[in-house]
Amino acid sequence: MSSQVPIRVGAAIPSATAPDRVTQFRRRYLGAFLVASLLLVLWQSLRIILQLPAYKLPDPLSIVGEFAATRPSGELVAVSLGRDLLITWWEAALGFALGATAGVAMAIVFTRSRVLQRGLLPYVVMSQTIPILAIAPMVVVGVGQMGAPALLSKAMIAAYLTFFPVSINTLRGLQSVEPDALDLMRSFAAGERDSYLKLRIPHAVPYIFTALKLSATASVIGAIVAELPVGSNEGIGSALINGAQYNTFQPAYLWATIITAAVLGLLFYTVVALVERRVVTWRVGE
Repeated sequence: MSSQVPIRVGAAIPSATAPDRVTQFRRRYLGAFLVASLLLVLWQSLRIILQLPAYKLPDPLSIVGEFAATRPSGELVAVSLGRDLLITWWEAALGFALGATAGVAMAIVFTRSRVLQRGLLPYVVMSQTIPILAIAPMVVVGVGQMGAPALLSKAMIAAYLTFFPVSINTLRGLQSVEPDALDLMRSFAAGERDSYLKLRIPHAVPYIFTALKLSATASVIGAIVAELPVGSNEGIGSALINGAQYNTFQPAYLWATIITAAVLGLLFYTVVALVERRVVTWRVGE
């Protein structure tokens, strides 16, 4: 008579052991660290071999040291860029929220109406062919003249870049539901609202987060571009303009500003990825 091990229903699955966590950490971060180290070595080697002047390619250590330098006002560069980062963060976050909400809503409308989808979708696609540098001054200045706060006028450009990938990916997710699943919902007398809340939208969530991760960095770019045409004296866009003007005399400041913008985009992407791991729990192990 074979012995059977009793299985308790609802028992918690044991968490990963310490060696497993170390292995996961190595796989996730060791590669990025090695690539960054290789790039720094290549950077420094090119400066030495090609004898590039500092205004063309500054020394990596001088860029790091620039964060500890002081501005003419006596403020640390790290503090100044940190304040600019927060300002651009809020602009990008507001635009990201507006664009994502509008994108999901538009996708739901397109799913419910084939006529609107065929009539409006080509114009949605066409809107993304307009260069962002051409439309940014018109939008920022025009919205500002309507009495909107400066934060909202700049966030509109971030929303513009967020809207398209979210709407297209959400539309694909909503329309990729299996017909048998929809028939099963109808057999249970589920209405259109229940079909969306319990089937279509949950099915589209992975598609939505894929678009949100793409839009995370795009919204940061939109916020930075929106700061350029209005003569703003705060934000990463303003810092980039100042760094470009004095690049010949102080090249490390421009590169420090570029690194700050890259860090902001990485932080934005990381936040969205962490939220995805909390929401899309059935794909965590993939």
